Amino acid sequence: MKRDGLTRRHFFYGALLAGAVPAAGFGSKPSLKALGYKSPNEKLNIASIGAGGKATSDIAGCAHTENIVALCDVDDKRAEATYKQYDKLPKYKDFRVMLDKEDKNIDAVIVAIPDFMHATAATWAMERGKHVYVQKPLARTIWECRELTQAAAKYNVATQMGNQGYSNEGTRQCAEMIWAGEIGTVTEVHAWTNRPVWPQGLPDLPQESPVPPTLDWDLWLGIDSYRPYSDKYVPFAWRGLYDFGCGALGDMACHILGAPNMALKLGSPTSVECIKQEGKSAYYYPAKSVLRFDFPARADMPPVKIFWYDGLLEQPDIPGVPAGEILGDLPRERRGNIREGLQPRESQPIGGVFTDAFFSPPPPPAEEPEQKPMAPPADAAAQRESEISRRIARGSNGSLFVGDKGFITTGTYGEYTRLVPVEKMKDYQFPPELLTRSPGHYQDWIRACKGGDPACSNFNISAAFTEWVLLGALAVRFDGKLEWDSEKMRITNNAEADKLMKPTFRKGWSIS
Repeated sequence: MKRDGLTRRHFFYGALLAGAVPAAGFGSKPSLKALGYKSPNEKLNIASIGAGGKATSDIAGCAHTENIVALCDVDDKRAEATYKQYDKLPKYKDFRVMLDKEDKNIDAVIVAIPDFMHATAATWAMERGKHVYVQKPLARTIWECRELTQAAAKYNVATQMGNQGYSNEGTRQCAEMIWAGEIGTVTEVHAWTNRPVWPQGLPDLPQESPVPPTLDWDLWLGIDSYRPYSDKYVPFAWRGLYDFGCGALGDMACHILGAPNMALKLGSPTSVECIKQEGKSAYYYPAKSVLRFDFPARADMPPVKIFWYDGLLEQPDIPGVPAGEILGDLPRERRGNIREGLQPRESQPIGGVFTDAFFSPPPPPAEEPEQKPMAPPADAAAQRESEISRRIARGSNGSLFVGDKGFITTGTYGEYTRLVPVEKMKDYQFPPELLTRSPGHYQDWIRACKGGDPACSNFNISAAFTEWVLLGALAVRFDGKLEWDSEKMRITNNAEADKLMKPTFRKGWSIS
């Protein structure tokens, strides 16, 4: 499965590429060299707001090549393993204190805390001239997304949202296949996830419980109004509550819908509607939902409908798809990452790539050594987290593009992009490479911090993407279609929904 070289097809892509990628690459301009430009060979000094949970892999992803210089977490227990690994670093509970005290020692900041605090923490860092890597979704509200974009431009810092799939090879292959007309005109996309795997759709808020001695609950609440602590909020289930998270959409759509966003140059929808849900609640996102986003014509592309399904244990049944086809993620035994002629391993594409290995009989399972029984989780919180991890391994995730000449499917992060039926991939040649390939999601950001090209999911791109995802998170709270005016940042037909564009800030807190 080899790539074509430069062919005359390049000359037909001008209109398709217009608007898909900004002229300077994946962003509007490179980071300001005057604000701490470093040679590519000089290491960045990175602090992390968040040291447990997802922050652990973000820190590890940067520590491979850069210096980690300070850590912050409101919960010493949650951060315990990271604190032990970096036992000599200064540690804080309040990121505001860390940013002030460590100001001269920090070049860049990771923000990996609950969704409702992303924008405030990132803005405090950017105002001090720090580059920022912010976990997905970029923010909990649309107003915050716009504030982040403006702050990044004002302080001219390098930015990246943590939707790793935007760096994958398969995401770029998907875009190039669409632009090459492999499945004709695309007017419909279906995307799905097995999330939520945490509680959603509950009728009431949880009962109060004692605050652990390791947790500063007031700092955890941050900008949000005070409420009693419950162990049902942390460490993970906050995602399911309107006030703290963005539900399954916020957790997974910034990954799964990344390939559609890039390939179809989606911009802003004109409307979004929750067309089905189970477990409607005054406090929580639903246990399951189906949403429809409508996007207008874009340049040379027609209007398109995006359907989102969450809470699925099986891939959705899409009309026209042949029976038995595997959509979305591929089973491990059917993957093949290594493409012929690409050596050394460091030159392999980022993310899983579909190869002819799919059609070879899977190797016999290796004989595994006898496993010692695992010790049970230490406490109730650890038990809940263990159960969530088990649930994540079940179910299906992915997307399916519906064209007038066929189908393309991708995995959770845009990987294993392939035509449907999969038989069409035998001896398939991917179209010419038109998009810049990524060195890796963290390295993309690190390079931008040092004065290189803007990262592929910098705020000029990721904020607009997150905005329309957040419209879906709003739609599950209301009956009927929400009509959206992006230019005026208004929901034009529902005043109650429009009031939720911006968060309220607790006294003593602000985004700036």
